[in-house]
Amino acid sequence: MDQAKETPERPSGRLRRVRAHYRNVSKRRTAWLLLKDAVNSCMEYRILGLAAEAAFFTLLSVPPLLLSLVGLLGYVDSWTGADTIASVEQNILEASRAVLSDQGVREIAQPILHDVTKGGSPDLISIGFLLALWSGSRAVNVFIDTITVMYGLDGVRGIVKTRLLAFGLFIVALLMGSVVLPLMVIGPDTLVSVVPWGENLIQLLYWPVILVLSVIFLTTLYHVSVPVRAPWIEDTPGALVALGMWVLGSFLLRIYLTNTVEGPTIYGSLAAPVAVLLWIGVSAFAVLVGAAVNAAIDHVWPSVATAAAREERAAAARTAAGRAGPDDPDDPDVPPSEFPERWSRFLPPEDVTGRLRGQTRRGGAAEETPAPDRPAGTGPDRTGSPHNGTPAPRPSGPPEPAYPPGDRFGDRDR
Repeated sequence: MDQAKETPERPSGRLRRVRAHYRNVSKRRTAWLLLKDAVNSCMEYRILGLAAEAAFFTLLSVPPLLLSLVGLLGYVDSWTGADTIASVEQNILEASRAVLSDQGVREIAQPILHDVTKGGSPDLISIGFLLALWSGSRAVNVFIDTITVMYGLDGVRGIVKTRLLAFGLFIVALLMGSVVLPLMVIGPDTLVSVVPWGENLIQLLYWPVILVLSVIFLTTLYHVSVPVRAPWIEDTPGALVALGMWVLGSFLLRIYLTNTVEGPTIYGSLAAPVAVLLWIGVSAFAVLVGAAVNAAIDHVWPSVATAAAREERAAAARTAAGRAGPDDPDDPDVPPSEFPERWSRFLPPEDVTGRLRGQTRRGGAAEETPAPDRPAGTGPDRTGSPHNGTPAPRPSGPPEPAYPPGDRFGDRDR
């Protein structure tokens, strides 16, 4: 009998929760609802603009990062040899000609590279790495904030923790990118020429390894960006969608760049930076679309941790609203929606707009509140009529003003 009264346990996995709660809903209907929710999230949180912001800060971090890495060559020249350093310097100068003119390469790029690679520059390495770390982590911070807001958990994690998490994820992204990006650039054929004895193995495992590493990194990014911990595997759908969007976007971008940027173009020397910026923007857009898909799935089938965090946040908001009260004159004006919630405490509690809005609300409430009725026969009203139910006799002559001279605005009643 006791076993029959026990509450059944909640299904642990997301797939089991789907089957338990949506067994009567068709798969097509469920997919349509998820797609609509994801599209609404993308439009509501303007992920196109956020992707452009992340792409800008990512591109801003590339030059100081490369400069600091090149500066390290001055300390390892005894290991690498002078020929290796000269080859790297020549390759960088050839790449800089896509951005700078020949005069700019001779007067700007070449002297800087010569000073950096000559004996090492600790000040340049440290400053360049700090600039790269700040701008790159700023781009990662855009992803973390957007993912947190999409899940409805903004304000749960503090500013300092968010910034430190962005620093850590940027370091991990550098390590992963140093492995994955060179593999994607050189291709399997170049790798086979380096390792000829493993041709069959490389041809078989090349792309699967790259795809698995990319999915692992994206899933980890989505997993740690949410302030509460949920099963790691539940963030995989968004990673797969982001990877598919990135492949499709890169293919379409390649077609566009082939027809517009290659050869004579209006961009001139800026063609290469524009192409890199567009590619980074497409990648950031794909990452945010995957985050929107994960957030839509979590809103439909929430995990235990995210559901509890959202309920706790809603309860805290209700408690704060109850303490303030709807008619509290000292209640500060509500900040606009473009301000993040965690910045609302730093806004001025009394500004001109808030006072005007408060006076408007109080004035409207005073007009809507009816004046209390006086008992009959308690005294004359403004027209001199006694409150006994009988009208006062109308005097002859011109009508008297409602207020005596000198009191035309009702100062006496005040």
